Amino acid sequence: MTNKIAISGKAQSSAPRRKPKARRPLGSRVHAELAAGIGMRILDGTYPPGELLPNEAEWGRMFSASRTAVREAIRTLNGKGLLVSRPKVGSRVEPRERWNLLDRDVMAWNCAAMNKTDFLISLQEVRRILEPGAAVLAATRRTPQQLAQLEDALEGMRNAHTAEAMVAPDVRFHLSLLACANNELLAPLGIVIEQALANMFAFTTQHNTKPGQVIPMHAEVVKAIAAQNPEAARKAMATLLDDTDGIIGRTSR
Repeated sequence: MTNKIAISGKAQSSAPRRKPKARRPLGSRVHAELAAGIGMRILDGTYPPGELLPNEAEWGRMFSASRTAVREAIRTLNGKGLLVSRPKVGSRVEPRERWNLLDRDVMAWNCAAMNKTDFLISLQEVRRILEPGAAVLAATRRTPQQLAQLEDALEGMRNAHTAEAMVAPDVRFHLSLLACANNELLAPLGIVIEQALANMFAFTTQHNTKPGQVIPMHAEVVKAIAAQNPEAARKAMATLLDDTDGIIGRTSR
C-alpha cells in the first residue's frame, strides 16, 4: 500500500513520479526536420516537377506535426526554389532549373538522392573549375596567417590515424585553400560545398588503393603556395584532382 504524506492539508503520494515522456523537438528544429523530409522526397523524385504536393493536414499526419510547423517547412522550401505555393491550389514542385542547388540543405538532399558516381563526377567538375584557379590566387595573395591555417590542416591530415579521421582535416585543407585566394566570393562557395566535400573524401579515402600518396600531393600544394609560385600551385592542385578522378573511375567500373 502506498504511503501518504500530508502537506498543506492534502494527501500526496510518496511513490516516485513517472518521468514525462520525451517531447518532439519544438520550434525551428521541427520545421527543419519537416523541410528535410519533404525536400528529400522532391530531390529523389518521389514528387517530380509539376507534382501537386499533399496538403497541410496530410503532411501533419505523415510527420505527426502541427499545421504551423508544416507551413514553416513549406515556406522554407519555397525559399529554396523547390516549391511554389498558391492559395486554394496548394504547393507544386517547381521545374528543376529553378531549384537552388547551391543551397547547403538542397545540396545535402541532392547528394543523398543522386547516384553516388554521378554526384562525385559533378562535384569533381566544380572542383576542376574552382580549385586550380584558387591555388594560383593563393600563391600570390595568401597571408602568413592563412598559410599557417593551410599548413595546420595538412598537419591534421598527417596526424590522422584512420581514413575516417583524415576526412575532417582534408575538408579543412580545401576550405583553407579557398580562403587563401582572398576572393570574397570563393570562401562562401567553399562553405556551400563543405558537406559535399566531406562526403567525397569519406568515399575516396575508403577506396584509395595508394593512400601513401595523399599527404605528399597535398604537401606539394602547400609548398607551391608557400613559395608564392602560382604555376606550381596550379599543377600541384591539378595532380591532386587527377588522383581523385582515378579513384572515382576505378570504383565506377
